[in-house]
This record gives sequence, structure tokens and C-alpha cells, in this order.
Amino acid sequence: MAFRDALEHIFQSNYLARIVSHIALLVLVSAVAVFSQMRWNVAAQTEAETTVVMPIIEPDMGVGGPEFNDIVYPTVIPSPLPNIPKHQRSAIEQYTVQSNDNVSRIADKFEIKPETILWANPQIENDPDLLSIGQVLTILPINGVYHTVVTGDSVDKIAKKYKGDASAIIDYELNNIHSGDALTVGQKLIVPEGKKPIVQRTVQAYGGPIPANAARGTMEFGWPVSGVITQKFWSGHLGIDIGAPLGTRVLAADSGFVIFAGWDKTGYGNFIAIDHGNGFVTTYGHFESLAVNAGDSVKKGQVIGRVGSTGRSTGPHLDFRIRQNGAWRNPFLFLK
Repeated sequence: MAFRDALEHIFQSNYLARIVSHIALLVLVSAVAVFSQMRWNVAAQTEAETTVVMPIIEPDMGVGGPEFNDIVYPTVIPSPLPNIPKHQRSAIEQYTVQSNDNVSRIADKFEIKPETILWANPQIENDPDLLSIGQVLTILPINGVYHTVVTGDSVDKIAKKYKGDASAIIDYELNNIHSGDALTVGQKLIVPEGKKPIVQRTVQAYGGPIPANAARGTMEFGWPVSGVITQKFWSGHLGIDIGAPLGTRVLAADSGFVIFAGWDKTGYGNFIAIDHGNGFVTTYGHFESLAVNAGDSVKKGQVIGRVGSTGRSTGPHLDFRIRQNGAWRNPFLFLK
């Protein structure tokens, strides 16, 4: 009996010890968890004050994918980030023209205005379609004019010439000049936000009498070709470029008569101009082949040629323009 009582005493003692140790372990784990949660909350609050939390998009179970109402925004309002430009360029760069490039597309790539590219590259300044594959262009880091100093120049004269600000020319770091510095002939200066007049090229057109059977325009213009807009309407390019596969059919945007059909020496290559008899003229450039002749009457939607890359062009596309009473208009305002 004494031996059994001793064993029971030892068992009970160990049992109680295990219970006590388990309870202590649970208390320790709970304390660690509470402490960790407190630290996480403090860290999360600190991070929320300095970073932007993107909205959480919960997937929609339907066929259409996430809907607007499925966007769940966080309850913590983050502080705004500073307004930092997408690209901060601090040097003048050289860019080699690639296939299917145009001035507008290159300008978008470098986040500057297309006019800035013209004013930094004399070889294309008066005609942005003079681009050619492999040509090297000077790309300024900011919008403005790239000026070469000539005899008699001063900062004030340069600023006045380009409608800029003399202090902006002096303060611009890349110019590396000070208010009292004398300019050197041949020196290159950037005129921030400077401007130059755009010289528009002219195209020869039919000057004879209007044919008696000439179709008259409806003033509702249809798209001349299906494709991708590769260059928008801007001051140096008073039309739009529509990229399409070589040989794609080009249609007359409206009824009228052909006042020019042939080779244009100013860069359009094979070129067509249609007078719609109501103050409107449409022009079409860079054809691979023409399907009409000068003096022909055409109907809206009639095939007038095939998309090409003739003249000054870096790839197959149609240069399409609309002129109203002598003024070039943005085609996007008229096309349906």
C-alpha cells in the first residue's frame, strides 16, 4: 500500500506540474500575440500616413468581370504623394527614327510637344513628313526652341524673338550662362516655352472649271480608310495619319470631283485632292496606286486608290486632311 500511495503521489504531482506549465505557456503565447498586434497596428498606421493604398478590386462572379461597384476603397485616407513627372530628363538626347515613326508619335514618347521637335531639328522644321528611317533627331528635355547664337545676339533679343522669358533662359541649367555672360557665336541655347511660326507647305491643285457633271458633297464625311490613328492633328500636321496595311482600299470621304491626282513633290507622294463643291476640299496622301484622275467626278465611298508609303513616309498610312474655305480643319470634328 505504501508503494502504491507513493506512485499516486508522484503521478498527481507530475499531472499538476504539467497543468501549470501548460497554463503558463498559454499565457506567454497570448501576451506575445497581443504585443505583436499592437506593433502591427502602429506600423500600419504609420505606413498609411505616408503611402498610397491602391483600391482592392474584388472579382465579379459574372461573365463581364469586375464592375465599378466592386471597387472597395480602404477606410484609411492616405496622404497625397508629391506631383512627380513621369520622366525627368536633364539632358539633350539623340533619337534614331524607326519604322512607322512620325513627329507626333516621337513627341508622345518623350512627353514633349511635337513643335519642340521641329524647332530643334532644322531638317524637318518646315515639313514634319520629311522624316526618314535612320534619321537622327535632337530631343530637348523640355518644351521650347533650340537656338544657335549668331552675331549680334543677346539673351534679351533671343527671348523677344521666340516670345520667351530672358530670366528663364539664364536660369535654365543646361544653358550654363549667367546674366553678365557674353554669348558666343555658334553657342546652343534652349529657350524654355519659346515659340516659332509654323510654315505650312502648299500643294498644287487643279485650277480649271468645275466639270458640269461633278458630284456635290453632302457635308457628311465618312472615314476614308479603316486603320489606326498614328498621328493626330496639330499645328505642324494639319490632318491625321491613319495607319493601314499596304494596298488597303481608300474611299472618297464625300462626293465631289478630283482636282489633283498624281505625284506631289512636297512629300505626299501619290496624292489626291477632291473638291466637294461646297467650300470643302479633302486631300489624301502617300498612295501606293491611284484609281481616279484629275477632273473625275466621284461619289462618297468610291474607291480612289490604295494605301501606300510613297513620298516622305516611314510606313504605310494615309495622310488625310479637310480644308474648309481655305482653312485646314481637324478631321475628327467632321468624320462619322
